[in-house]
Amino acid sequence: MTHTISILVENKFGVLTRIAGMFCSRGFNIDSLNVAPTHNADTSRMTVVSRGNDATLEQIIKQLNKLVDVIEVIDFKSGDSVDRELILIKISAKANHRAEIMQICDIFRAKIVDVHTDSLMVELTGDLSKIEKFIELMVPFGIIDLTRTGKIALKRS
Repeated sequence: MTHTISILVENKFGVLTRIAGMFCSRGFNIDSLNVAPTHNADTSRMTVVSRGNDATLEQIIKQLNKLVDVIEVIDFKSGDSVDRELILIKISAKANHRAEIMQICDIFRAKIVDVHTDSLMVELTGDLSKIEKFIELMVPFGIIDLTRTGKIALKRS
Protein backbone atom coordinates (compact mmCIF):
# COMPACT_ATOMS: atom_id res chain seq x y z
CA MET A 1 0.00 0.00 0.00
CA THR A 2 1.26 3.48 -0.88
CA HIS A 3 1.28 6.18 1.80
CA THR A 4 1.70 9.94 1.38
CA ILE A 5 3.27 11.59 4.42
CA SER A 6 3.59 15.34 4.93
CA ILE A 7 6.37 16.44 7.28
CA LEU A 8 6.62 20.03 8.46
CA VAL A 9 10.21 20.65 9.54
CA GLU A 10 12.39 23.48 10.77
CA ASN A 11 14.25 24.97 7.83
CA LYS A 12 17.73 24.06 9.06
CA PHE A 13 20.87 22.61 7.57
CA GLY A 14 20.94 18.79 7.58
CA VAL A 15 17.23 18.11 8.20
CA LEU A 16 16.76 16.39 4.83
CA THR A 17 19.79 14.19 5.48
CA ARG A 18 18.50 13.16 8.92
CA ILE A 19 15.04 12.28 7.61
CA ALA A 20 16.32 10.40 4.56
CA GLY A 21 18.82 8.65 6.84
CA MET A 22 16.01 7.56 9.15
CA PHE A 23 14.18 5.97 6.23
CA CYS A 24 17.38 4.27 5.05
CA SER A 25 18.50 2.98 8.44
CA ARG A 26 15.07 1.45 9.17
CA GLY A 27 14.83 -0.14 5.69
CA PHE A 28 11.89 2.01 4.52
CA ASN A 29 11.92 2.83 0.81
CA ILE A 30 11.09 6.31 -0.49
CA ASP A 31 9.16 6.27 -3.78
CA SER A 32 9.13 10.03 -4.10
CA LEU A 33 10.42 12.95 -2.05
CA ASN A 34 9.68 16.64 -2.45
CA VAL A 35 11.03 19.39 -0.20
CA ALA A 36 10.39 23.13 -0.40
CA PRO A 37 10.06 26.14 1.91
CA THR A 38 6.60 27.12 3.14
CA HIS A 39 5.15 30.62 3.43
CA ASN A 40 7.12 30.86 6.68
CA ALA A 41 10.88 31.15 6.00
CA ASP A 42 11.61 29.15 9.18
CA THR A 43 9.85 25.98 7.96
CA SER A 44 9.87 23.61 5.02
CA ARG A 45 7.39 20.95 3.99
CA MET A 46 8.52 17.51 2.91
CA THR A 47 6.14 15.23 1.06
CA VAL A 48 7.25 11.60 1.14
CA VAL A 49 5.59 8.73 -0.69
CA SER A 50 6.47 5.32 0.73
CA ARG A 51 5.09 1.80 0.52
CA GLY A 52 4.24 -0.57 3.29
CA ASN A 53 1.46 -1.94 5.44
CA ASP A 54 -0.22 -0.05 8.27
CA ALA A 55 2.37 -1.29 10.79
CA THR A 56 5.18 0.08 8.61
CA LEU A 57 3.40 3.43 8.31
CA GLU A 58 2.89 3.60 12.07
CA GLN A 59 6.59 2.89 12.62
CA ILE A 60 7.61 5.59 10.10
CA ILE A 61 5.41 8.18 11.82
CA LYS A 62 6.73 7.27 15.30
CA GLN A 63 10.34 7.51 14.12
CA LEU A 64 9.75 10.86 12.36
CA ASN A 65 8.11 12.35 15.44
CA LYS A 66 11.26 11.51 17.46
CA LEU A 67 13.46 13.69 15.24
CA VAL A 68 14.32 17.07 16.77
CA ASP A 69 13.60 19.31 13.77
CA VAL A 70 10.24 17.71 12.92
CA ILE A 71 7.29 19.97 13.82
CA GLU A 72 4.35 17.94 12.47
CA VAL A 73 3.77 14.64 10.63
CA ILE A 74 0.53 13.99 8.74
CA ASP A 75 -0.48 10.77 6.98
CA PHE A 76 -2.74 11.71 4.09
CA LYS A 77 -5.46 9.13 3.78
CA SER A 78 -7.42 8.83 0.54
CA GLY A 79 -9.73 11.78 -0.02
CA ASP A 80 -8.54 14.05 2.79
CA SER A 81 -5.90 15.85 0.73
CA VAL A 82 -5.29 17.43 -2.63
CA ASP A 83 -2.20 16.14 -4.38
CA ARG A 84 -0.42 17.06 -7.60
CA GLU A 85 2.68 16.20 -9.53
CA LEU A 86 4.48 18.12 -12.28
CA ILE A 87 6.27 16.59 -15.24
CA LEU A 88 8.36 18.05 -18.01
CA ILE A 89 8.47 15.70 -20.97
CA LYS A 90 10.38 16.04 -24.24
CA ILE A 91 8.61 14.24 -27.07
CA SER A 92 9.81 13.41 -30.56
CA ALA A 93 7.46 15.44 -32.75
CA LYS A 94 7.88 15.03 -36.47
CA ALA A 95 5.76 17.38 -38.57
CA ASN A 96 3.15 14.70 -39.38
CA HIS A 97 2.52 14.01 -35.65
CA ARG A 98 2.56 17.54 -34.20
CA ALA A 99 -1.16 18.20 -34.59
CA GLU A 100 -2.04 14.94 -32.84
CA ILE A 101 0.38 15.63 -29.98
CA MET A 102 -0.98 19.17 -29.61
CA GLN A 103 -4.56 17.83 -29.54
CA ILE A 104 -3.67 15.39 -26.75
CA CYS A 105 -1.97 18.25 -24.87
CA ASP A 106 -5.18 20.31 -25.15
CA ILE A 107 -7.28 17.44 -23.79
CA PHE A 108 -4.96 17.06 -20.78
CA ARG A 109 -4.54 20.84 -20.34
CA ALA A 110 -0.80 20.40 -20.82
CA LYS A 111 1.31 23.37 -21.84
CA ILE A 112 3.89 23.27 -24.62
CA VAL A 113 6.87 25.15 -23.19
CA ASP A 114 9.55 24.60 -25.85
CA VAL A 115 9.46 23.84 -29.57
CA HIS A 116 12.24 22.54 -31.81
CA THR A 117 12.20 21.25 -35.36
CA ASP A 118 12.00 17.62 -34.23
CA SER A 119 10.67 17.79 -30.66
CA LEU A 120 8.28 19.45 -28.23
CA MET A 121 8.71 19.96 -24.50
CA VAL A 122 5.49 19.76 -22.52
CA GLU A 123 4.61 20.71 -18.93
CA LEU A 124 1.75 18.90 -17.20
CA THR A 125 0.39 18.98 -13.66
CA GLY A 126 -2.15 16.62 -12.19
CA ASP A 127 -2.76 13.62 -10.02
CA LEU A 128 -0.90 10.36 -10.53
CA SER A 129 -3.48 8.78 -12.85
CA LYS A 130 -3.55 11.82 -15.16
CA ILE A 131 0.25 11.92 -15.36
CA GLU A 132 0.53 8.17 -16.04
CA LYS A 133 -2.15 8.25 -18.76
CA PHE A 134 -0.50 11.20 -20.51
CA ILE A 135 2.89 9.45 -20.48
CA GLU A 136 1.25 6.29 -21.85
CA LEU A 137 -0.24 8.28 -24.75
CA MET A 138 3.13 9.91 -25.53
CA VAL A 139 5.11 6.64 -25.70
CA PRO A 140 4.15 5.87 -29.35
CA PHE A 141 5.53 9.26 -30.47
CA GLY A 142 8.83 8.66 -28.69
CA ILE A 143 9.76 10.08 -25.30
CA ILE A 144 13.21 11.67 -25.53
CA ASP A 145 13.46 12.74 -21.89
CA LEU A 146 11.24 13.12 -18.84
CA THR A 147 11.49 14.49 -15.33
CA ARG A 148 8.96 14.48 -12.50
CA THR A 149 8.69 16.47 -9.28
CA GLY A 150 7.16 13.72 -7.20
CA LYS A 151 3.92 14.19 -5.36
CA ILE A 152 3.09 17.28 -3.32
CA ALA A 153 -0.02 17.41 -1.14
CA LEU A 154 -1.96 19.55 1.32
CA LYS A 155 -4.70 18.54 3.72
CA ARG A 156 -8.20 19.61 2.77
CA SER A 157 -9.95 22.08 5.13
